[in-house]
Amino acid sequence: MSALLSVANVETLYGRVMALRGASIEVMEGEILAVLGANGAGKSTLLRTIMGLVEDQPEKGSVRFQGRPLNGLETEDIARLGLAYVPEGREVFRELSVLENLKMGAYARTDRAAIAQDLAHMLARFPRLAERQGQWAGTLSGGEQQMLAIGRALMARPRLLMLDEPSLGLSPLLVKEIFAVIREINAEGVTILLVEQNARMALSVAQRAAVMEHGRFVLAGTAAELADDPDVREFYLGLRPDASIKGFQRYKRKKRWR
Repeated sequence: MSALLSVANVETLYGRVMALRGASIEVMEGEILAVLGANGAGKSTLLRTIMGLVEDQPEKGSVRFQGRPLNGLETEDIARLGLAYVPEGREVFRELSVLENLKMGAYARTDRAAIAQDLAHMLARFPRLAERQGQWAGTLSGGEQQMLAIGRALMARPRLLMLDEPSLGLSPLLVKEIFAVIREINAEGVTILLVEQNARMALSVAQRAAVMEHGRFVLAGTAAELADDPDVREFYLGLRPDASIKGFQRYKRKKRWR
């Protein structure tokens, strides 16, 4: 597999705080890469930096998509290159209908016949959205809004879909449903960069995973390696009650970033 997205030594300020501190990672063509980490680790800032949504350009480093630098590009131009972003909190257009929200995802496209086909496909993929297509998006449940946000992003026909905390605030049953959709999307050929605090679910769908801490990546490997490692199971899957920060620091020192 070749790298579809490359982030190299990026430093990004969030206000006066250095939110990314030399972050480097590659997302390979066709994979699901899960990014794990605690609140404030820099996960959301990473996605916003890639999409050109941070207030200032990265202080250092580069972001490349298919070898093309994204630094300095406007968000809409980045989206036109084939990146789509579903932010934390969904951010649907609350006073537009479900159908209008989906159509907004295709705003940069001109292939009307294909747009109509994709719209029918989204409504078939999300039957609850089909039932509510004339309903204001703001009146949907949290799970339905998440489905709508994902469907809207897919209407752009992205090569890379970036998802920020898609399970946030959802019931266990809806979380399973959303992650089943993520698997399906990836099986159809869409590369996915997944930021998620539900490490168990993220590792169940991803091929590779990486852990962020204080704005940089500190661990990486295949999802199976991270899921099976006893230390990762302790600190990110909560399978042992005797976790200690010192123990995790020792663990990080003995691991090699790859």
